[in-house]
Amino acid sequence: MAKRGKRYQEAVKLIDRSKSYEITEAVALLKETAKAKFDETVEVAFRLGVDPKKADQQIRGAFVLPHGTGKTQRVLVFAKGDKLKEAEAAGADYVGDQDLINKINQGWFEFDVIVATPDMMAEVGKLGRVLGPKGLMPNPKTGTVTFEVEKAVKEIKAGKVEYRVDKQSNIHVPIGKISFDNQKLEENFAALVETIVKVKPQASKGVYMKNVAITSTMGPGIRVDVSNYR
Repeated sequence: MAKRGKRYQEAVKLIDRSKSYEITEAVALLKETAKAKFDETVEVAFRLGVDPKKADQQIRGAFVLPHGTGKTQRVLVFAKGDKLKEAEAAGADYVGDQDLINKINQGWFEFDVIVATPDMMAEVGKLGRVLGPKGLMPNPKTGTVTFEVEKAVKEIKAGKVEYRVDKQSNIHVPIGKISFDNQKLEENFAALVETIVKVKPQASKGVYMKNVAITSTMGPGIRVDVSNYR
């Protein structure tokens, strides 16, 4: 493992690794241990009691954080006709069809999220080879393949985040910036945990939330007690 810097080592000393903190205490500690010179992203990491290899234990979706993420996403919309105008009016950064598909094929990626109307997916699907590895492929489960273009764009701009369990049964989701006040971070955290609780697969047995930690970009992880949410 790479040697951690002095700043990180000092931050670690403030945390009791054997303890799960109440979220209020965890956020206060997070602020104390975030020492980078930029506005660090705050992320929550879940270790879940699911087997992602089984289709009935896959977890994937999206929801809007009450206070957003602190980052405005650049939204690209693939659509035709009136839906193009709807996307523009809703605040999409880029709208188009074949012209944008060609541009992406040539290596252009100046966007964060793609929304596509279902009638565009046959063409957009051809970009799977380039969009898939970057996690940019639109998906009905996250609300990014839809005819409700205005709603999709506005939700993304308001702070919609996606969550997806990985092969190690972990989920990582950003919930804001270290510059957010404590209450906003706590409320975003609570909304995220409640969402993950709601999507617990019926096939999941035993302890569902094995470990939950909150961390800043450059700081150490702080375990959080989520027993109240179960």
